[in-house]
Amino acid sequence: VQLQASGGGLVQAGGSLRLSCAASGRIFSINARGWYRQVPGKQRELLAIITSGDNTNYAHSVKGRFTISRDNSKNTVDLQMNSLKPEDTAVYYCWVATSSGPYWGQGTLVTVSS
Repeated sequence: VQLQASGGGLVQAGGSLRLSCAASGRIFSINARGWYRQVPGKQRELLAIITSGDNTNYAHSVKGRFTISRDNSKNTVDLQMNSLKPEDTAVYYCWVATSSGPYWGQGTLVTVSS
């Protein structure tokens, strides 16, 4: 399974970005998809998860600002990020949980300027 994330970049505080992650390869069953982020020197932080039943969960730090969604026909998971803050600056990783194990994307950098 390969995951390709896109959509990162530089944005001013208060702005929006949309991250997208496309999965390809031999995918038999995806049980959940999600987004994490990591700041250098800190642990990877789980931001949002969406299950195969479309249940969602968000970290407190992004709840109300970020929205996770999926498109089964395209095998993608997106993260709409609104009201961005400088502390949202990080490398963002997409993730899927499959019947054969978890897989991670390569990461996309999001920089929020003040």
